[in-house]
This record gives sequence, C-alpha cells and structure tokens, in this order.
Amino acid sequence: MRTLDIIALVLVVIGALNWGLIGFFRYDLIASLFGTMSPFTRVLYALVGLGGLYALSFFGKETENNRHTKEI
Repeated sequence: MRTLDIIALVLVVIGALNWGLIGFFRYDLIASLFGTMSPFTRVLYALVGLGGLYALSFFGKETENNRHTKEI
C-alpha cells in the first residue's frame, strides 16, 4: 500500500470513529480534544474530508485489480 493510501485510510477511520461517537453518544471527540471549531479542529476536519474523497479512488483501484486478476 502506498503511503498516501495509508494516510487517507487513517483519516477516514478517525472520521468514522468520531461520527460514530457523535451518533451514539452525542460526543465530538475532535472538538473536545482541540476546541470547538478552533483553527486546528477545522484543519483536521478538512483533512478527514479530503482523506474521504481520496479514499473514493480505492473503489476504482479494487475494480481494476480484480479485472487484471480475472484476465490472468
């Protein structure tokens, strides 16, 4: 796995865990650690969002890998 893929995956997991905490317990871990909408919190939310957008490309990579595997 490429380094950028791993970083994106870590960001997506952080975002998913945070949203899970918000959904189940109404607890925003990121905001409680770094402040509600502080500059660092906003940057972290933006990075999680960008990681999610980048992770969408994983679907295309998986489909492409499966296509090459079936041809062999």
